[in-house]
Amino acid sequence: MSRWKLTVRYGSDVDHAQFEDLTEAVAAMRERALAIRSEGPARPVRSLRDFEPRDQVQARLQLSGGGRLFRKSVAGVDVRGDGTLVPFKGGVVREELDPTDHDTPFDLVRETLEGEER
Repeated sequence: MSRWKLTVRYGSDVDHAQFEDLTEAVAAMRERALAIRSEGPARPVRSLRDFEPRDQVQARLQLSGGGRLFRKSVAGVDVRGDGTLVPFKGGVVREELDPTDHDTPFDLVRETLEGEER
């Protein structure tokens, strides 16, 4: 049974992958996020309200698992329409994380999930 589940929501597609190792799961999330970002920026959306690319979540990549008993740890990265990578923690209620003191947002996601495992 795998410990970590990667869910990638990109447009109308939802993909899942299973991993035993957190480092492997974060590496797969990083690879997929960078591939999505390399496809280029999103277009502005004009509707009742205008949404610039920086205001759009182009893809959401979320890791869940680990944790104690019934409480799963959840953290991930949003790929914004302008290519910005925004790390977060939490499932239903998300909290943006500040990646300032980390080399990449993926390092912060890994560190967050490792901390919640304890």
